[in-house]
Amino acid sequence: MARTASIERRTGETQVSIDINLDGQGAVRIETGVGFLDHMLHLMARHGCFDLKAVAKGDLHIDSHHTVEDVGLTLGQALKQALGDKAGIRRYGHAIVPMDETLATVAVDLSGRPFLAWKAQIPNVMLGVFPAELGEEFFRAFSNSAQMNLHAIVHHGSNTHHQLEALFKATGRALRMACEFDPRAPGIPSTKGVL
Repeated sequence: MARTASIERRTGETQVSIDINLDGQGAVRIETGVGFLDHMLHLMARHGCFDLKAVAKGDLHIDSHHTVEDVGLTLGQALKQALGDKAGIRRYGHAIVPMDETLATVAVDLSGRPFLAWKAQIPNVMLGVFPAELGEEFFRAFSNSAQMNLHAIVHHGSNTHHQLEALFKATGRALRMACEFDPRAPGIPSTKGVL
């Protein structure tokens, strides 16, 4: 069974199209109009080993907020759909990623219960047209629409680009672990019988 999804989101502010293949090899085509977001999504997909196509057109003449948030929402919906009933997956995943002077940890639970714990003191500087504060907004939208529990921690670091890069890479690696099939546990990974 292919674990793929194609989701489109159209609003008065954005048009977003996401295609995802959880069992891919990290092939990407990303064109959101926000260069730093493109870079981060590319890293997340490559480290997660999932194929990702993300195309967005947004009201960038205002700012990049709507585009970044709506890409996060649509990506989360695609992840949720591609996972199906989640039978046989590991459910939990985590990664600790160094990026030069930065060290970050991400842990995820594909529980069906959305929650973002954000422990990252990231300076709000501009990275191209991407205000660094949108990192948290992206992850909140992504975790809410994917209905997953996501903990993002930056232990230390001084370079804003490195801090966000470590978090996106760690998220990809944590999702790769959580989405993997566990041959010892073929059923739903919950005592409730449903996720």
